[in-house]
Amino acid sequence: MTTSLAGTEIVLGIDIGTVNTRALLFDVVEGQYSFIASGVAPTTIEEPYHDPGEGMVRAVRELQEVTGRALLETQGRLIVPTHSDGSGVDRVVVTYSAGQPVRIVVAGLLADVSLESAQRLASSTYGQVIESIGLNDRRRVEAQLDAILKASPELVLFAGGTEGGASRSVGRLVDLMTLVCRALPQDKRPEIIYAGNQSLAKRVIEILEKWTSICTAPNIRPSFDLEDLGPAECALSQAVTRIRQRQLPGLTAMATFSSAPPMPTAYSFGRVIRFLSKVYDPTKGVLGVDLGASSTVIAAGMAGGLKLSVSPFGMGQGAAGVVDQGSLSEITQWLPVQIPDDVVKEYLWQKTLFPASLPVTQDSLAIEQALARQALRLAMNQFQQRYPDHSQLYNLIVASGATLSQAVTPVQSLLMLLDGLQPVGVTNLALDQNGLTPSLGAISEFSPLLPIQVLDSGAYMRLVTIIAPLTEARFGTPILEARLEYEQGNETRLEVCKGTLVHLPLQQGQVAHLYLKALHGTIIDPLSRKTDIKYRVIGGVCGAVIDGRGRPLALPPDTARRRDQLKKWAMALGG
Repeated sequence: MTTSLAGTEIVLGIDIGTVNTRALLFDVVEGQYSFIASGVAPTTIEEPYHDPGEGMVRAVRELQEVTGRALLETQGRLIVPTHSDGSGVDRVVVTYSAGQPVRIVVAGLLADVSLESAQRLASSTYGQVIESIGLNDRRRVEAQLDAILKASPELVLFAGGTEGGASRSVGRLVDLMTLVCRALPQDKRPEIIYAGNQSLAKRVIEILEKWTSICTAPNIRPSFDLEDLGPAECALSQAVTRIRQRQLPGLTAMATFSSAPPMPTAYSFGRVIRFLSKVYDPTKGVLGVDLGASSTVIAAGMAGGLKLSVSPFGMGQGAAGVVDQGSLSEITQWLPVQIPDDVVKEYLWQKTLFPASLPVTQDSLAIEQALARQALRLAMNQFQQRYPDHSQLYNLIVASGATLSQAVTPVQSLLMLLDGLQPVGVTNLALDQNGLTPSLGAISEFSPLLPIQVLDSGAYMRLVTIIAPLTEARFGTPILEARLEYEQGNETRLEVCKGTLVHLPLQQGQVAHLYLKALHGTIIDPLSRKTDIKYRVIGGVCGAVIDGRGRPLALPPDTARRRDQLKKWAMALGG
């Protein structure tokens, strides 16, 4: 066992999900931090426990059995720090996504400036905007007050005014917040985050701190054409944690032995994506996708900037959001077999009631994977609506979530991601099959080295290199000529037609050069728009794949033909 030294500590990550709680162990192996093992147990925030600590203890006990290490005392308390006999851990981090969405009121001035930014800020965490107050709100003050009181918010995100800008309008919103606090009992008053005109921050605090807990963050809209949510996202993360600790006292107990304050999973997940975006080509971004039971997190980083979006679409309770957002046919269109609509409905509603249930038949597995495709599609669409100017070209996509990581085969994971996210250009797909990313984001708070070394250690599955050209050619028309040249000197030539998925004969870890020639106006790389391009590709678990189906992906309207096409695509990749 590695001896704990300064800078080389044994770290335990605890991630409290809606369905499962994970315990993740990191230690030094051969001079480098590595992921050792994980333990998983059902989350215990509901009856009869109402305490996430019970699920944590069970997950750590499973981790003990896997590793043979002593991590708990006989009373169930974590051993922190490590003892001379090698038992215990030096550091602990806690991340969480479990719990009901935080009820949020957003307040700002102009609807398409500060109020819009406040809405985007609210969408970066596990919350629900239940009321919005702006300068153009035509309701009387009494009606606004009644609406906020009826909504019973837990948090108010208060923005407004560019730097050195409006003061009188901000003052009116402060008066409204004062009325809200005065009308509510002290234990029902919302926390307030003020992220507006900083010249007014001191005065806003002086007025509101008499009534409730208030903190400030740098202005999220310092000018009309500049938005900066990063610092306010940190303040929001801390506020949501305080609210969760009041709802779940066990989370407060965990904070006493955690080396960093508990963090929302979405926020810590985004920290890793932001870091990765600094490593890759700054002209293209890094996309992170976490498909959970209640929600889906989309984190898009580019050159150190981050756009974070949490959507209420998931594989458990979040299945209701998927159904409500559109028609059932948008889910059943992905079924490769005939399943009656009433059977699909019944399965989906059962998932909302029993999110931990697993598919046990081919039909239920098909429904689950169809649901995953639609949840990813809806979450990605919502992200693009919230950030319409963000580039959709990515060097790397990192995906996590039990439905993706525990699929029967990697090809099934790949197809769900391709159909749900529909990446464009040349992208590498990696699968976080152990759910490490949130813990790594939290660990980076005190140990930047550990996440970097774990990311480099092969703990993530390199799934595939995907080439997805843009084309308006008709179905069946040749759109690419491809030549795959191996390091040994031999080569493979093939033609790609519109509407096909083509698996390139490349083994995992094998390196080759791919030469592509565009046909019939096809665009291989939207950045360069060259018709002849050469790429160095490395095979993943699923090798390399050319997705010639076009964007956006259009399925055949005829039911029988559509099912046949879905089966052909799966077979083309070996599924």
